[in-house]
Amino acid sequence: TSCVALIPVLRVSLQIMAGSDVFKTLLYTINNLLRQQQHRAVLAVVKGFRNGAVYGAKIRAPHALVMTFLFKNGSLKDKLRAIAQATYTHSRNLACFVFTYKGLQAVQERLQGKSLQSHSFMAACLGGWLVFGENNHINSQINMYLLSRILFALSRLAVEKGLLPQPKRDPFPLFAALVWGIVLWLFEYHPHTLQPSLQSSMNYLYHDSNVWHDISDFLVYNKPRAGAQK
Repeated sequence: TSCVALIPVLRVSLQIMAGSDVFKTLLYTINNLLRQQQHRAVLAVVKGFRNGAVYGAKIRAPHALVMTFLFKNGSLKDKLRAIAQATYTHSRNLACFVFTYKGLQAVQERLQGKSLQSHSFMAACLGGWLVFGENNHINSQINMYLLSRILFALSRLAVEKGLLPQPKRDPFPLFAALVWGIVLWLFEYHPHTLQPSLQSSMNYLYHDSNVWHDISDFLVYNKPRAGAQK
């Protein structure tokens, strides 16, 4: 009787061992494939997609969390939905762009037999058109973020190549003065030209600070609560 009772236990144990062997075989096959040089270009495109998705989620989720709870109204469900949607869109777009960029680079290099600087530019141009060409607030933020970086980089490159003279003094104070002077002039007199999130931030800083009724909305709250307004 005891032997009969052990049969189901042995059957389960054999199934677990068989499953473990299948998993080990599958893992060995995958690792062996990843080590093969002839598939490296294709696998790099796949991993680029993975890295784009992960990085997009990592940088968008905390930003969306802070901005949503600071500046957006609505129920908790609506706020969480907005955070999830923004994170998904950023993650998807970055993943698709990396996939497109690396894929087009690999194709051009395969066709011409070598890597050229023009390959990077053309692949990124087409990827930018296809992925980041839609005019929405996520793409707008990403494109403007990159614009500020490339203006700095092109300025440095122009100095390195001798196209611009080496500044005798640090130009950063003048740069800061012009940036803040222009953005506040635009905000005060042409606010519709600025991105909505920047308008919200500046309204909080410069216009909301002109309004208060008592100590509660002077130091504790930015604006009086509904009950205090009545």
